[in-house]
Amino acid sequence: MLVPCRIRAMAFNGLYLNCSFLLLLTLLVLAAHLGSSPRSLRQPIKQDGCEGLRRINDHEAICSYLKTHEQACVPQGFIDYLRIFYCASGGCPPLGYALLLLWLLLLFYLLGNTASHYFCSSLEGLSGVLRLPPTIAGVTLLSLGNGAPDVFSSIVSFAGSGVGDVGLSSVLGGAFFVSSVVAGIISIAVGSRAVAIDRSSFIRDLCFFLLVLSSLLAILIVGKIGVWGSMAFASLYIAYVVLVWAGHYCKEKQSELVVPILDGLMVEEEEDTVAKDVEEGVRPNEKSQVSQYLSWFLYLLEMPLNLPRRLTIPDVSEERWSKPFAVASVSLSPLFLATLWISQRGEVGSEERITTYVLGSVAGMVLGIIAIGTTEKSAPPKACLLPWLAGGFLMSVIWSYMIAGELVALLVAIGDIAGISPLVLGFTVLAWGNSLGDLIANVALAVSGRGDGVQIAISGCYAGPIFNTLVGLGVSLVLASGASHPSPFVVPQDRAIFETLGFLIGGLLWALLMLPRRKMKPDRVLGIGLLAIYLTFLCWRLFESLQLVKLGMPLNV
Repeated sequence: MLVPCRIRAMAFNGLYLNCSFLLLLTLLVLAAHLGSSPRSLRQPIKQDGCEGLRRINDHEAICSYLKTHEQACVPQGFIDYLRIFYCASGGCPPLGYALLLLWLLLLFYLLGNTASHYFCSSLEGLSGVLRLPPTIAGVTLLSLGNGAPDVFSSIVSFAGSGVGDVGLSSVLGGAFFVSSVVAGIISIAVGSRAVAIDRSSFIRDLCFFLLVLSSLLAILIVGKIGVWGSMAFASLYIAYVVLVWAGHYCKEKQSELVVPILDGLMVEEEEDTVAKDVEEGVRPNEKSQVSQYLSWFLYLLEMPLNLPRRLTIPDVSEERWSKPFAVASVSLSPLFLATLWISQRGEVGSEERITTYVLGSVAGMVLGIIAIGTTEKSAPPKACLLPWLAGGFLMSVIWSYMIAGELVALLVAIGDIAGISPLVLGFTVLAWGNSLGDLIANVALAVSGRGDGVQIAISGCYAGPIFNTLVGLGVSLVLASGASHPSPFVVPQDRAIFETLGFLIGGLLWALLMLPRRKMKPDRVLGIGLLAIYLTFLCWRLFESLQLVKLGMPLNV
């Protein structure tokens, strides 16, 4: 009975994902038909560019406004969502909302899948090739793999799209969600088992997280930061790595450092077993011919989603090795980079365009010939593995950056359409989407009952947000302050950011107060309290959005 259920689930997932992919093609065709000219992601977004839309109620009038004021509402991604919503589906708003919602879900899937399948695989390989100690690998490379969606979304919002408040709100919202909702659900789920966690690790992670948030609060109060200040903030993660390594060394533990990312990746690998089965096609041990046909059918369904990435991201993992795909990826990735470079340059002359394509093609041919002569069909290369891993890492970063940029652009467009501040969408939709993997992995790990599952899951609720805050926001601030040097970078300020920071610190203090009093055993008291704090935050944001609560004048930016 399990096999048919699994096949039906695979068929449903494949059908949904590829219907969504066909939706993307429809959107692209409509965008091309409407004559939109997507802006370069390197150009900053004008926050007040679409204010005129809020004074118009008729969809046809808004469509005419968008066509006649192209410079006022410049597309913020590769797709002009506003013109698609108001012009292509202006006569049926529910259809427009449905299209945007499906595309939003698909972007979340693509971002998470790219990180888990390609980004994390390259990081694990680099960790082995560089022979990093497990402690350092756990809190650096593998942490980056787990927090990749948050990091890329933050960097894109600051450096790529110019809406830094969206990146700041998404990181804080994600940290609040993980440290409150995920930790609360874990505490309620394992409360009956009376499992105690390590006191020193918990206090270390939570107190350091409070230090990080206090530093961020100081930056927000000052309102601006320079290059050195940004680098100092980001370098706090180095101090955290040293602190963790020192504690690990002093205890003389032979096992790897307890970090949620490692086991989270294990859980993700278990969840991705279905996808791997589909990718490998027909297996020799399939029980029936019907299953073989279904496997091929599902493989064809998922091809539109997998093929573009397989053809441009070098992948040398054992379970997904394919020499034709490997040769194709190293051959096509330079041409893909050349195309992306031209698209981001805006107006490019014909000579520069041709030169770029020729250089990309020549580089691809050379790399393809080298790959043909140095790889085998049966197994991935064992020698000179570092260039392959570095290439896979680079291309997965580029794909993640592109998807994250489109995700941020879509959220900003939804905010313009629905009259909702992108800041609110960052606190909620973007934060929830990026934190969904943490929720599934950590809760599954805690309730599995294996070994130190509860300890690892609870640690993940604080170690992950520490990484996302210091590296995601830290790198974003470094890039933004470097771009504005010698003038300091003006940090986005909004009352909602300070309120979220206050609720987040309140949740951490509740955990710091209650868990030692409960003999370090997560239970329903701790969990219900954390969930209540997060629910109070959501109600507060809802009341403020509806203008039922007012706290004086807004902050000056």
